[in-house]
Amino acid sequence: MQRNQVRKAVIPAAGFGTRLFPATKVVKKELFPIIDQDGRAKPVILAIAQEAISAGIAEVGIVVQPEDQEVFTDLFKNPPKPELFQKLSPQNQQYSQYLQELGSKVSILTQGVQEGYGHAVYCAQDWVGDEPFLLMLGDHVYASETENSCARQVLDIYEQVNQSVVSLTIMPSAMIHQAGCITGVWQELNSILTVTQVYEKPTVEYARQHLRVEGMAEDEFLCVFGLYILTPKIFDFLEEHINNNLRERGEFQLTSCLDRLRQREGMTGYVVQGQCFDTGLPDAYRQTIIDFPAKVATRTS
Repeated sequence: MQRNQVRKAVIPAAGFGTRLFPATKVVKKELFPIIDQDGRAKPVILAIAQEAISAGIAEVGIVVQPEDQEVFTDLFKNPPKPELFQKLSPQNQQYSQYLQELGSKVSILTQGVQEGYGHAVYCAQDWVGDEPFLLMLGDHVYASETENSCARQVLDIYEQVNQSVVSLTIMPSAMIHQAGCITGVWQELNSILTVTQVYEKPTVEYARQHLRVEGMAEDEFLCVFGLYILTPKIFDFLEEHINNNLRERGEFQLTSCLDRLRQREGMTGYVVQGQCFDTGLPDAYRQTIIDFPAKVATRTS
């Protein structure tokens, strides 16, 4: 295998969805519907898996709670019962067959105990093996502003730099308390930079003192867009944190391990040409329903 070939994508989808309670008592947030540019209603997790596959990923691993295995398997692996299949339009019958083909590239992995985002990523270690992989958030969908999808853009950068890549977007200071932020030195202005620090949910005061990036407005910062290419070394740091019970806010987080990975191997940041839609918050989900179909249609038209 070529050193820079990324074959697998990991999508953690084992959270409780507390911010979307009480809807998440009955429907996993990753299964909430969105509408695509063709007017088709699809669960969020399907749109994310399609983003990966269309970017050239060969296999997708979705990390779920054990009790949710059945519903995710049903989505990706099981065709509708014959009596339901016959009621589908010809177009949806064809789409059902496409879903089975897509499902052959999907593996359902489990996180036995919900111990945080970093722990969920760690649960994919055996499936990933000794390969770089694409990591995608389970409640974010993307609309590119170029011919290349957002995931494809990040994969292209990895093939250039041969080190871990974190995708970035510009956020105002008022929002950074709920995001992972980075700072670094531009290699290509407003596009590619060498990451010098990764920090989770900073205060505005901390960000102004430590996370400023040359050339950016005083109240704008670079924050994580939701896509990463990571080398398998990340699992060593996650395992060390888990074995030593090194928790942050009560859970095993990814961000501190990302900063260790940066220190060990180097890390590149890339400002994605596109928009990220967060479906994990009520207001953001409502806006996604409104804006996502039009944004995707604009790119594909």
